[in-house]
Amino acid sequence: MGFADAIKSGFNKYVGFSGRASRSEYWFWTLFSIIASIVAGIIDAVIGLGFIGAIVSLGLFLPSLAVAVRRLHDLDRTGWWILIAFTGIGIILLIVWDCIKGTTGPNSYGADPLGAV
Repeated sequence: MGFADAIKSGFNKYVGFSGRASRSEYWFWTLFSIIASIVAGIIDAVIGLGFIGAIVSLGLFLPSLAVAVRRLHDLDRTGWWILIAFTGIGIILLIVWDCIKGTTGPNSYGADPLGAV
């Protein structure tokens, strides 16, 4: 999945917590979120208002959470594992999982997002 496809998928499945997300979809969405936050921060600094970044963050929160849950589904793990991030050290585990190739073929959360059989 390419960068533009990942962004389209993120917004099309804005609060879609079911299904699976490939590594490329997850990481391209993360890259887009970081770029959008940087651009919003620059706009805030130039204009001097300070609320553009907050609006962008609020607008990207739910789709980012949804793509993270779908990424866990690709690893055949429940989306509730996202809560391990609140332990602090759990963030490292989530990053490691986000780097691992997902389950090949269908799993309990749906078909393989890469189309492998």
